[in-house]
Amino acid sequence: MNELLIFAIALIATYTGVEVFRRWSIRVGIVDVPNDRSSHGSPTPRGAGLMIVLVSLILYSFTSLVLIDSFKWSYLAAAGLVALISWLDDIYSVSFIFRLLVHSAAAGILILGVGFWREIYIPGFELSLHVGSIGAVIAFLWIVWMINAYNFMDGIDGIAGSQAVLAGISWLIFGSILGYKSTYFFGGILAFSCFGFLIHNWSPARVFMGDVGSAFLGFSFAAMPLMAADEKPANSSILFFAAILFVWFFLLDTVFTFFRRALRGEKVWTAHREHLYQRINKSGLSHSYVTLIYAGFTAVVVLSLFVGILFRGNWEFLALFTTLLLSSILLVYGHRKSD
Repeated sequence: MNELLIFAIALIATYTGVEVFRRWSIRVGIVDVPNDRSSHGSPTPRGAGLMIVLVSLILYSFTSLVLIDSFKWSYLAAAGLVALISWLDDIYSVSFIFRLLVHSAAAGILILGVGFWREIYIPGFELSLHVGSIGAVIAFLWIVWMINAYNFMDGIDGIAGSQAVLAGISWLIFGSILGYKSTYFFGGILAFSCFGFLIHNWSPARVFMGDVGSAFLGFSFAAMPLMAADEKPANSSILFFAAILFVWFFLLDTVFTFFRRALRGEKVWTAHREHLYQRINKSGLSHSYVTLIYAGFTAVVVLSLFVGILFRGNWEFLALFTTLLLSSILLVYGHRKSD
């Protein structure tokens, strides 16, 4: 019953906190004013993801210190650092280089605290590739990319919040099946906290998450497999694969968009509206429609992974086939809708 109470608190506290934040931000003028890159048409309070950060970190600290003895100081410090620089960016606008330096420092703190992968499992081939200290570089790049990828994908109503709900529930189920207790608790905390936020953010959104929320979630979902491996090394080979699948379509969109813009000679670090989800939205489809495409595809991929694990069949091939099929559909659909 402890987890049900914790999850209920996460949902109610975030929902209430976002409403309080919304009223305060309107009063003090912390609003996002539409410009030519915006997907919304009226000034909207931004930075409400701060409530996700506060509720999640407080409940993480409580459960990991009091209930299951799995507290990771490095996660708390690094997540706080990412949230702080992102909140400052929401308020004052911080240069990309400085933010990247802080993201890098946060990645380094987490890796120093919980370690990194020395073996990378190659799904479909039953092969574990020994990478040694190169695993630290892989973990570093994974964390920094995830922070920024999640931020890039927070561009229409509901998409970042719904992805966080699905990824959090996925980690909750994963932790329950394979016995990662802290992963189970924290996945649920993130899922229910983000659900409380999503009620306000579903189209038409009454508040925006802001960098403080999206960067924090990107960092947290990047940290989950590393913290789980530190908690329980057994079965750790699947952790990185699962972590990728839980946020796969966010990763696919950002990687595809990055290389497409780079090949065109564009400045990839500048703001734009060229992501697949943005191109689909610009074609005339609503925020809700596009968000449900990404959420639905994610749900199917995650379900294929868990079905394979539970029935102990060729889970790798089932998950890989499903992911490849839906990725192809999204890429073709996004390309056609943008023409």
